Amino acid sequence: MRVPDPNAHPYDPSRRMLIAPAGELDVSTVHSLRESLARCLSDGVRTVDIDLSAVTFCDCSCLGILLSSWWRITAAGGTLRLHHPPPVLVRMIDITRSGFLLGDRPAPAVPAALGGVL
Repeated sequence: MRVPDPNAHPYDPSRRMLIAPAGELDVSTVHSLRESLARCLSDGVRTVDIDLSAVTFCDCSCLGILLSSWWRITAAGGTLRLHHPPPVLVRMIDITRSGFLLGDRPAPAVPAALGGVL
């Protein structure tokens, strides 16, 4: 499996990936996270864990990438879970009621027609 980001590490090369971005995730830097998540899906990875413990800041563009990736991965039969999100991301997740990214709320149903639209 190709790993496009030095902070992405396969821990079961056939099905699981740990992505651990560091620093700021905003509109100018979130592209590497988007690419890593897209690569996971195209390589057949269906379980993605994102460790955000080294992220110092993130904005709504980061949340947008996480949500759209969650929908695509879930539609493909996989799971995406966030670990150790920074407080600002927790607040955005709370406001948007997207706690399913953290596993603390039931996930919404994935529309059957979604199939790769995101």
